[in-house]
Amino acid sequence: MSSPLRVAVCFGVALAAVLAGGCAAEPRGLHVEGPALQPSRVAGPVYLADAAGLALQQPTSAQLTEDVVLSELSWRDWGGPTARATGKLGGPWCRPQCSGKPYDATLTLSGLEQQERLAYYRRATVEPKKAEDLPAAAVNVQFQGIRLSVPDI
Repeated sequence: MSSPLRVAVCFGVALAAVLAGGCAAEPRGLHVEGPALQPSRVAGPVYLADAAGLALQQPTSAQLTEDVVLSELSWRDWGGPTARATGKLGGPWCRPQCSGKPYDATLTLSGLEQQERLAYYRRATVEPKKAEDLPAAAVNVQFQGIRLSVPDI
């Protein structure tokens, strides 16, 4: 014969198994409707803050750090999630070799951050066209993932 306590325990275990199985038996999951959210378009002007903290819009030249200076910038994209330009790369690491002939390079800005009624790019990457032509001192220069200053508003 079974005791009332044993029956109650067995009933409780059986009920828990049925309830747990009932949850797993209904695969409802997350239901999503409509198109995916698109990144919001930036409202207002977009800037690049140079090493001195000056706010620049599609500049023809920019000093990103003490060591990375770009000139003759020609912009292909500006104001979206990324901005791209081609230009000339120089800096103290390449003098005197590049004083008269800086190196061809591509500048990519990213990390667009909206602030009030304007936006700033937060990161920069410089890709020399022919990295093998750079002098040995370029090994010590950061060209990837350059953090740009963004003024507090």
